[in-house]
Amino acid sequence: MTDLRFPVGKFDPSAPITKESRTAALWDLSQLPDKLRAAVNGLSDAQLDTPYRPDGWTVRQVVHHLADSHLNAVTRVRLALTEDNPTIKPYLEAKWAELPDCTSLAVEPSLQIIDGVHTRWVTLLRSLDDALFARTVVHPEHGRTMSIDALTALYGWHSRHHVRHITALRDREGW
Repeated sequence: MTDLRFPVGKFDPSAPITKESRTAALWDLSQLPDKLRAAVNGLSDAQLDTPYRPDGWTVRQVVHHLADSHLNAVTRVRLALTEDNPTIKPYLEAKWAELPDCTSLAVEPSLQIIDGVHTRWVTLLRSLDDALFARTVVHPEHGRTMSIDALTALYGWHSRHHVRHITALRDREGW
């Protein structure tokens, strides 16, 4: 049985980054807005308020989390491009997901954020050369330096990961 927490598998930060994997990650980032919209299309409020797994976030929280997370991610990329190896600010994503806007607001505002953020983010990433993809940030919680290439791989996976949470729930529930 598939682990409901990781329906596309766990992210492997040690996986080599190649031109092909970068292209695939950029594709995943470019497809998130449409795939996420399709995943939540037609869901009722009761369905949006259904956890994707036991003790997991609701579909609504997942959508709002993606907007929060990817806003932070594109900021981290922009910091890496404009500062020398900046230390990024972590945030408590689980606590953010419990804030009232994440638990009760319609998903459309976050879908609009994702549309705009991903349009700009993918445009920016596609303009970078290898040297710029190698620029880094320091993640104090992980205690390691992360390149823009690594961030791109992580958030490409993150896009697929959370869309699959929703589509797997829909499959299981027959929605």
